[in-house]
Amino acid sequence: MSTPALVEAEITIAADDFSALEQRVVRAVELVRSERAARTQAEENAIALELRLEEQSATLAQAQEQLASLEREREQVRQRVERLLKQLDEITS
Repeated sequence: MSTPALVEAEITIAADDFSALEQRVVRAVELVRSERAARTQAEENAIALELRLEEQSATLAQAQEQLASLEREREQVRQRVERLLKQLDEITS
C-alpha cells in the first residue's frame, strides 16, 4: 500500500515531468514557428531575386543586341573609310 507521503512524492515527480514536457513542447513550437518564418522569408527573397534576375537578363539581352548593332555599324564605317582612303590614294597617284 502507498503511504500518503509516497503518493505525494509521485504526484510531485509527475508534475515535474509534466512541466518539463510542457517546456519542451513550448520550445518545439517556438522553433517550428521560427523556422516557418525563416522559410517564408527565404521564399520571398528567392522570388525577389528571380524577378531581379529576369529583369537583368532582359537588360543584358538588350545590351547585347545594342552591342552587336554598334559593332555592325563600326564595321560599315571602317569599310567606308577604307574606300575613301583608297579613292584618295587613287587621286594622289
